[in-house]
Amino acid sequence: MSKESIKLIANNKKAYHDFFILDTYEAGISLHGTEVKSLRMGKCSIKEAFIRIENGEVFIYGMHVSPYEKGNIFNKDPLRVKKLLLHKAEINKLLGKIKEKGMAVVPLKVYLKGSLVKVEIGLAKGKKLYDKRDDIAKKDQKREAERDFKVRNIG
Repeated sequence: MSKESIKLIANNKKAYHDFFILDTYEAGISLHGTEVKSLRMGKCSIKEAFIRIENGEVFIYGMHVSPYEKGNIFNKDPLRVKKLLLHKAEINKLLGKIKEKGMAVVPLKVYLKGSLVKVEIGLAKGKKLYDKRDDIAKKDQKREAERDFKVRNIG
């Protein structure tokens, strides 16, 4: 059998801009039927989402799953707090790391793996303003180099 198909639903580019991603984890997510249907149609946003660990359980706040059009009365609140499913050892490891200054857990992407909805979460360290400027400068340099390369190859 081939590798399970992965279909990206939502990506959090802002997280890569605001944080250094040190480690990533794949977590399942506890959803209701209409939410899964909506996610399959790609209606999800994790731009404003954040993750908290409470009583040994991991929850994602601010993940917006648009209501399913044909769901009517079965639709849940689009910004409902959803539980993430991780192994106890992974949760404890994350808890230990979060206690350090400047560490956070952020959602990076939401995707379908086979028939399951998964969330990739990252252990992140906040970037300072000069780090962000540095990244932007590097990106600009790379873009300039690619542009120069293209011009030389055409001419």
